[in-house]
Amino acid sequence: MTQYSILELGRVRQGSDRRAALDGARELARHAEALGYTRFWIAEHHNMASVTTSATSVVIAHVAAGTRTIRVGSGGIMLPNHAPYVIAEQFGTLATLFPGRIDLGLGRAPGTDQLTLRALRRSPADAEHFPEDVRELQAFLAPVRPGQRIEAVPGSGTEVPIWILGSSLYGAQVAAEFGLPYGFASHFAPQALDMALEVYRSRFKPSAQQATPHALVGVNIIAAPTDEEARFLATSKQMAFADMFRGVREPTRPPIEDIDTYWTEQEKAQAMQMLACSITGGPETVRRGIDDLLARTSADELMIVCDTFDPALRLRSLEIIAEVVGLGRR
Repeated sequence: MTQYSILELGRVRQGSDRRAALDGARELARHAEALGYTRFWIAEHHNMASVTTSATSVVIAHVAAGTRTIRVGSGGIMLPNHAPYVIAEQFGTLATLFPGRIDLGLGRAPGTDQLTLRALRRSPADAEHFPEDVRELQAFLAPVRPGQRIEAVPGSGTEVPIWILGSSLYGAQVAAEFGLPYGFASHFAPQALDMALEVYRSRFKPSAQQATPHALVGVNIIAAPTDEEARFLATSKQMAFADMFRGVREPTRPPIEDIDTYWTEQEKAQAMQMLACSITGGPETVRRGIDDLLARTSADELMIVCDTFDPALRLRSLEIIAEVVGLGRR
């Protein structure tokens, strides 16, 4: 049975502030929990005016403390930005505070620009050590071995479930080789989706954590009572992509009636390519879109990005999606 989950970036909206964004993330998680979603993940990004989840493990604690049963985790921690030992301590602490509820999704990209990467005191070359860093992190989260001189406290013995995330064939290969669940970032980089899933499933090697492949697929979904309203609400995200291409860092903008008055044809083409795995519409349109995506990917899990300007309409969107896929009837 397909699982449904949520990815959150704690977006700041025009006229609001960062505290409201963080509290809104927790409220969204509570709502997702009540509706029956499986997990609620937080994404690491840096130097973005509209995103408040840079201190990812701290935001996970904020969300987990405000919920009771939903799994909370990282989608993902950009491992080259961190020492594996520090991540083992952070997620070991989270797993100790919220046992059985923490996931650790790992990405290889920096989640930021090169200038900010230097501010993080990291080098682009650090990404080349990603497989070794994953192994090191696994070792710190495993039970302490005889003679082990460096222990993650807390962390050792928690065996926090690790996921490999990516938007290319590289992550699929690592996840398959290590026998770990895999998440593909098709919500913003869908080009290699089909090939990455094929590589992951065909090369998967069972591990102590994961006996069979588990493929998670990211998808943007904005649901509303009608197709017309959903398309209107989606213009906030479309403007955000246009701003990204322009190098503009602004909070999320309210929706507009005609998106073509905002972006150029080139920006539209770029955005539509990145947003190809998006579903926008009323209940029946959303149902068809989800059915088509599952038929295409055979995904074990869909991770939904639902960005609307109005927080109340985001809650409504999750309700419509939950009803469409039958979460309340399971």
